[in-house]
Amino acid sequence: MPNPAIVAGPDVIPALLGVAGAVKNTGIPETTVNLVYLRVSQINGSSWNVHKHAGDLKEAGESAERISTVAAWRETPFFTPEERAALALAEAATRLSDRHDPVSDEVWAEAAKYFSDQQLAGLLLATGLSNLWHRLIPTTRQPAGPVGG
Repeated sequence: MPNPAIVAGPDVIPALLGVAGAVKNTGIPETTVNLVYLRVSQINGSSWNVHKHAGDLKEAGESAERISTVAAWRETPFFTPEERAALALAEAATRLSDRHDPVSDEVWAEAAKYFSDQQLAGLLLATGLSNLWHRLIPTTRQPAGPVGG
């Protein structure tokens, strides 16, 4: 089946792109948002999205060292404290069923040290949007490869 966001009708893709645009307007550094998209894609096992977001980071000039270690960000020195806080929040908000209190006060407080309320909302929207795509794309077996291909 083609991507459900396309099949459902002409209003779906613009709405989802509108959410992505709103995330950009929160002032979160684009690299941070792309790291979040990549990490959430890795957690969900969405090859299409991992391929896309790794490519976006590469195109933006990110090093192979950083891109290749996003999944192990806790054990590497390649990420800023702000990026670490964003990645921790995104992981917690993605792995909701892993614990009774998925986004702990500690994770939230660390993110709040670096991001405004508007930016925290943007991080949660980016995480939620990424998770939505991961329910559509792998379910309908969209292969990794060039965007649109």
